Amino acid sequence: MTAQPLTALRILHVVPSYLPAVRYGGPIYSVHHLCVALARQGHQVDVATTNVDGPGDSDVALGVRVDLDGVGVHYFASRRLRRLYYAPAMRTWLRARVGDYDVVHLHSVFLWPTLIAARTARRAGVPYVLAPRGMLIRELLRARSRWLKRAWIALFERRSIRQAAAIHLTSNIERDEFQALGFATNGAMAVIPNGVDIPDPDADAAAGDDPYVLVLGRISWKKRIERAIEAVAAVPGLRLVVAGGDDEGLLDRLRQCAADHGVGARVEFAGHVEGARKLALLRGARALMMVSLTENYGNVVLEAMALGTPAIVVPQVGAADAVRAAAGGWVVDDRIEALSAQLQELIAQPEAARAAGQRAADWVRNEAGWPAIAGRMSVLYAGLVARGRAA
Repeated sequence: MTAQPLTALRILHVVPSYLPAVRYGGPIYSVHHLCVALARQGHQVDVATTNVDGPGDSDVALGVRVDLDGVGVHYFASRRLRRLYYAPAMRTWLRARVGDYDVVHLHSVFLWPTLIAARTARRAGVPYVLAPRGMLIRELLRARSRWLKRAWIALFERRSIRQAAAIHLTSNIERDEFQALGFATNGAMAVIPNGVDIPDPDADAAAGDDPYVLVLGRISWKKRIERAIEAVAAVPGLRLVVAGGDDEGLLDRLRQCAADHGVGARVEFAGHVEGARKLALLRGARALMMVSLTENYGNVVLEAMALGTPAIVVPQVGAADAVRAAAGGWVVDDRIEALSAQLQELIAQPEAARAAGQRAADWVRNEAGWPAIAGRMSVLYAGLVARGRAA
């Protein structure tokens, strides 16, 4: 039986895209799993989102409540300015309904749903939590649409940040990056990581005689997959499996990179995977590898650790905190030489790798399940609501 919270709250999450738009990667899953865990703890949880799914639309009902695992999801059409997820019907719905909730949780920045939800929550006197979801990172701000983002920050985002009741960050790295940008904030800063579903404890890892490391997630320029290819090229007998959708059209370049390093036959591009195929790849890998330029968290790191697969990550990955805490893998300098050396050790010392995987699974089971994360989030929400009522 699921424990009930001391005070059941009415919670609205506002996110630009949602299931079934899985092309957008980790945040789609993490927001949904958080919502489900909160609902199971007795809260009323709703989501306001759009039907945007890449160049097309999700096949969902619009303007009505859709039940997904006990969460009430309200989808709204975005027919123009789709890159901003502009959805006029969402604004109308928020103006009529946001006052029915105790707290609002916004997931994103630089996008229209966050702007309009923050504005309507302020006017209704409802506290809101703002989660940048890794979008307020200096390297990313410099790399893509720099001047547009600066203009958006100046016109809109500073106020949304300043008047948030709390800023939700998923890792110490994301908190440090946020603070380095110098935003004025009136609310608290809460570091609450993503969680993970705890797998069946009776299922064993299935690493075989054909050793590979796995890069899993949406293929993107910031993932620096070329670096993983180059590191694997220095380790004879080791394969690299890259599993993820290619929305940015990088696949041909990555295949050429593998060929240039003489490992075209040792690098497999598996495309988007989910369900049993995804679990099989995670279980069978000698390690999950994440070498991103920046990653506010990296949900798949926890997914691998939960299955007893150790992780190799660079310090810029937010989930490095979890890898260190669990001793469930290795946080490695992002130089090719350092990554290659760690891969050599992974192959040469299989017992040490298995021990790291077992520590990872034990730590995730005790510290990072979604019920525990939802409990921490419930405490944050309840504190904000209590302060708002007192004020």
